[in-house]
Amino acid sequence: MDSESILHEETLVELEKLDWIEHVEGILETMNQGVLISDDCHRIRYLNSYLEDILGVPAAEILGYTAARFFSPEENEVLNTRILEGERDGQNRFEFVLPHKDGSRLPVIISSRRVEAPNGREYAIVTFTDISEQKRAEAELRSANEKLEQRQREIEEDLALAARVQQSLAPQAIVWGGVKVDAFFHAARTIGGDVGLVSPLDEDHLNLFVCDVSGHGIGSALVANRLYTEILSQLNSGLPLGDMFRRLNRFVMQNIGSSISLFTAAAARIDRGGRRMVFAGAGHPPGMLVTPGQEPRLLESRSTILGAFPNAVDGEAVLDVDLNQGDRLILYTDGLTEVFDSRGEMLGVEGLQKVVGEAALLPFAEMKQAILDRVAEWREGPPADDMSLVLMEVL
Repeated sequence: MDSESILHEETLVELEKLDWIEHVEGILETMNQGVLISDDCHRIRYLNSYLEDILGVPAAEILGYTAARFFSPEENEVLNTRILEGERDGQNRFEFVLPHKDGSRLPVIISSRRVEAPNGREYAIVTFTDISEQKRAEAELRSANEKLEQRQREIEEDLALAARVQQSLAPQAIVWGGVKVDAFFHAARTIGGDVGLVSPLDEDHLNLFVCDVSGHGIGSALVANRLYTEILSQLNSGLPLGDMFRRLNRFVMQNIGSSISLFTAAAARIDRGGRRMVFAGAGHPPGMLVTPGQEPRLLESRSTILGAFPNAVDGEAVLDVDLNQGDRLILYTDGLTEVFDSRGEMLGVEGLQKVVGEAALLPFAEMKQAILDRVAEWREGPPADDMSLVLMEVL
């Protein structure tokens, strides 16, 4: 018989003398934690039935032995280190494992405290809280998070592709006939709900168009991209702008019909010589026409927001405008007007009108950036809404 087995037998006899345990045993047996009591030689003197169930070993096979008998050398080294650290730091609670008879390891929280028994000897009362369910839940959560992260990466890749496609549809700067055009588009999120078009109708007419779908993000972007195709088709048909707005309104109500499909629009059709323009707006911020030396003139919408009402387009939806050399037209979405400073004051149409008037004193090539810079100076923080800007100058 080895020395530890001899100590085991001696301990079994000595256990009869630990009558103080009998006074608390009833309480220890009702606990939903494993409880172990060891003496100052680290021999196990008591364990409750809950701990027996956890270990899968009867108390008779454990009493009298030290815990080192049931752990691997590596586990013992870690366990002793944690105990020493706890005694040094006063932290007597830590996470570890309990060995099971089948060789598995049960994750537990170990807490211990030292007490002095009536016989004057010091004992350690150790509790073991089963955290296997918590660990399983954590593992399931980690797995779910990994799947979510993977899905998020896939979504981000799809959005990045969608953003590149949407950016490719953004209007480009051109010189056409007697006019020069510049443009800008920025989505507040990866993709946005603004549409901008610079599209020659034929050899004699150029169409300018901006549109703002309600809301932000993916839903608005999908509606905007669907509208882009329909708008381009309608513009290329050569329909009068009022009739085009009616068709767009009917198209959205019949084919999309959602609260996120509401949209505002502004359109201008300019003749090749740049001397005549027709303008139409539907619930959109007013266009601005700048004549050198004068305050920008507001071109108000005559129709209401599209996609909601069958009769949204006014019977006199179009405004005829004469143009002169040096005149500049600005179409934009409300991402440039509904911006707030640190005091909560909105720039608004009036504020943008002033910005445009000052920027119009610059060469046309510098005007777009000057407007964007001034809006950014007013705005506190990054853009909260999509921004589209189309500028035209009569040469």
